[in-house]
Amino acid sequence: MTTPTEGSAPRTLLVVDDHEVVRQGLVALLDRRTGFQVVAEAGTAAEAIEQARRFEPDLVVMDVRLPDGSGIEACREIRSELPNTRVVMLTSYPDEDAVLAAIVAGASGYLLKQVRARDLVAALETVAAGGSLLDPAVTGKVLDRMRRIATDDDELAALTKQERKILSLVAEGKTNKEIATEVFLSDKTVKNYVSSILAKLNLERRAQAAAYVARMKGHSSD
Repeated sequence: MTTPTEGSAPRTLLVVDDHEVVRQGLVALLDRRTGFQVVAEAGTAAEAIEQARRFEPDLVVMDVRLPDGSGIEACREIRSELPNTRVVMLTSYPDEDAVLAAIVAGASGYLLKQVRARDLVAALETVAAGGSLLDPAVTGKVLDRMRRIATDDDELAALTKQERKILSLVAEGKTNKEIATEVFLSDKTVKNYVSSILAKLNLERRAQAAAYVARMKGHSSD
């Protein structure tokens, strides 16, 4: 690994990948670039966290899939302990769920391993300067996903507190009579509530309401 020239202040890097050939290739690529210095490498999530604590690097290039766990979870732990360390996820898979999870975990970038060397370096320079970026191959998918979530949230916001409660009971498969007993309303009133809920959510049947709730729970767990 190179030693920074006198008077320079290179960005320190931790490279994390469980494939030794890939990891060494990244180290060789990045360590010879002006402005970067690879100070450590790791092949597992546990090693990544340990090396981050030891060296407190400016940047971490993190594989998403590691043999002992998720690079996203390692990112979350590193960012919670070292908020000034910025993490770029590097993966072979354009997975929109993983991208969203990485963003929530505090990652500043998400790139595919097919990225060209000069583009990877440019991405790291962007992140080091305080920016964020996504690989073009996943950007469209993620934006579509975020729009869908935003639409769902807007629709749910249109429901009253009582309507949300009844929606959850409908999703559990309860009948109007069972719901009426639970919320202390008449069967007819509950029927009117259900009709209002379906109309506001642009749904036609009770079964669709159950699927809607399941989808919303899936979004909240991402």
